[in-house]
Amino acid sequence: MRREQRSEIRALKVLGLVALGAAGLAACATPSPRLPIAKGTPKATPDREYHGPPPPGYGQGLRGTEKPYQIKGIWYYPKADPNYDVVGTGSWYGEQFHNRRTANGEVFDMDLPSAAHKTLPLPSIVEVTNLENGRKMRLRVNDRGPFVGDRLIDLSKAAADELGYRGKGLAKVRVRYIGPAPKTAADQPRRYASIPASPPPVAPYRPPVAPPPREPEIVTVAAPPSGAYRVQAGSFANRDNAERAAERLSGAGRVTVEPMERSGGTLYRVLVSAGDDEGLAWSVRDRVASLGFGDATVLRP
Repeated sequence: MRREQRSEIRALKVLGLVALGAAGLAACATPSPRLPIAKGTPKATPDREYHGPPPPGYGQGLRGTEKPYQIKGIWYYPKADPNYDVVGTGSWYGEQFHNRRTANGEVFDMDLPSAAHKTLPLPSIVEVTNLENGRKMRLRVNDRGPFVGDRLIDLSKAAADELGYRGKGLAKVRVRYIGPAPKTAADQPRRYASIPASPPPVAPYRPPVAPPPREPEIVTVAAPPSGAYRVQAGSFANRDNAERAAERLSGAGRVTVEPMERSGGTLYRVLVSAGDDEGLAWSVRDRVASLGFGDATVLRP
């Protein structure tokens, strides 16, 4: 009887050890829960690299137009990208937003060249090329958009005119980031060029034909000569400011101040004659920019 009891006890011990071993194997086979993987800092997106919400704390220390923002459920991350060079669809906007504030607080003027972009810094300068006709120009980016489909950039009516696609509405364009634009005073939203207290030092400019310096010619111009390029140094609501800008540019060539009547008053555009050669016109534009007018724009015939 005792032997039978001892045998039963041994059998129970063996069964217990087997059960413990099986439980250990089951525990080894059960996958351990994963800790959540923290997402890195979202990449600034010229295209569609990342459009999710920002992680907690992202954007602290950034000023208003540098912070992430959401439109139609999509997040956008503004950022300067020195290598930004993207081909896409260009569109334009005009009367619906005319005289309204842009994203950085300036007043949108559809009759002056400017642009809107979803992620490039505000304000900044870009070079936009219409790949359908080869026309290109440099523009001040001072607004956000476009938020329709996969459109890349929105131009003002004047800029779309210059690039030759206003009537068509859309065009295949190349957008290249040039760099930051000069800040515009909040109380002078229509001013598109700043007059520094003293112009920065620049290397001497030696044009192929150096005309003698002229006094600025303040005239009302009905229309530019046929086939002639002009460089617009800036647009001013105050005539005295326009004349001072013209004086600074007297060594750049023939300078005129052209009044332009608007519903909100008269604007005075400061223009520099640039001849009938596009390459020379861009050289004149670079010279005007070196004299402190970084937003200077080439106006086509």
